[in-house]
Amino acid sequence: MSEVQKNRTTVDIYGQQYTIIGTESRSHIRLVASMVDDKMREISSKNPTLDLNKLAVLTAVNAVNDYLKLKDRLEWLERELNK
Repeated sequence: MSEVQKNRTTVDIYGQQYTIIGTESRSHIRLVASMVDDKMREISSKNPTLDLNKLAVLTAVNAVNDYLKLKDRLEWLERELNK
């Protein structure tokens, strides 16, 4: 049984360093981290008094909301294709 190659990548998100270990490519991990950083900075610019924990939770809520919208859209498109 072959072992899956895991990549260890250090990224910067909102001024904090994180080491992320995963099977995705380093460039994919860096892209995800960059998108999280961008979303945190966007939310922070509109709500500058948020503490880091609340900012992180709002960022997660936004990300999951976007994911669910895309998932619904994909399911709708798949249904349309199967008609």
